[in-house]
This record gives sequence, structure tokens and C-alpha cells, in this order.
Amino acid sequence: MSGFVWNMSRVGLIAMAIAAPIAVFAHGSTRQKVTESVEINVPAETVWKAIGDFHDMSWLPGVITTEGGAKPEFAHRKLILQGGAAISESLTKYDADNMSYSYRIDDVDVKVLPVTNYSSTITVEPVEGNKSKVEWRGAFYRGDPNDNPPPELNDETSIAAVHALYRKGLDNVKQKLEVTKAEATH
Repeated sequence: MSGFVWNMSRVGLIAMAIAAPIAVFAHGSTRQKVTESVEINVPAETVWKAIGDFHDMSWLPGVITTEGGAKPEFAHRKLILQGGAAISESLTKYDADNMSYSYRIDDVDVKVLPVTNYSSTITVEPVEGNKSKVEWRGAFYRGDPNDNPPPELNDETSIAAVHALYRKGLDNVKQKLEVTKAEATH
């Protein structure tokens, strides 16, 4: 029996020796994650009213119109961007009580947003002092999931594009709502 164990151990070592170099070269794409947030000097309910409708992305710079139905359950939307490009998305979770929704991109040209297999969640929560915090987080693969992607579709470019998108959207919401609040108090 000990000869059998010895032979099996050698087979295992040989298999690992063959597999190790293959694993080193088969590195492929890894799932990336991005989170951005902003504190806004207005109540969370006001922020949710401005961004909580899955079919209204007017708060995101560059979005001209949003096409889609009115019901949030299993909803789909199509964002029409400046220049005519479109992004098709599906709602995967909607929780108005907790001011949160999750969605995924079904179709996007990687020249518009260099990502694949993208999913995201937007959450609004109250902060002390009648303020709110908006968090936008996403997970995705780079625009070209194959080995050796071109620079415009690599991890760094994909991560930078999503960070920039989130920052533009969150900063725009903050600016719009705080200006509206300031105008209402004067």
C-alpha cells in the first residue's frame, strides 16, 4: 500500500509542476470594485426623491433622456447620452424604504464606458444634522476581459472611467440640491 501512496504523491507533484506555469500565464481579467460617496446638506428623503426613481437619470451629467416604464419592479431603462450613444440597464433590486436600488448594465458600447459585466448599487442614508450620504458602488470587469487588452480597455482605464462617472453624478446631485435649498431659504 505504501508504494501506491508514493506513486500517487509523485503523480500529484507532477500534476502541480505542470499546472503551475499554466496558472501563471492564464491571469485574465479580475472583477474590479469602485465606491464613491458624497455628503449632501439636505435630508435623505429629499435626496431620495431626486435620485430614487430608476427611470429618471436626469441628475447624471451627459444623460439626455431616460426611456423605460414607470414600475420599478424588474424594470429596464435605456439612457440616451449626449452624442446619441445609449446604455441599456435592468433594475435588480429596489428598496424604497431603505432608499436603495441595484441595477446592471445589459448593453453598452465599451467606447462609451469601458466595462463588461457591470452591476451597481445606489444608497441614500440619513446623516446627523439633517444631512444625507449618497453612496454609489459598482463591480465590473474591464472593457476587454482577454489577456493583454488595449490601453483604452484595461483595468486602470475602466476603474478611472467608473470613478469619474460616479464623481460627476454625485457632485452634480450635491450641487443641485444644495443650491435649491439655499434658494429656498432666501
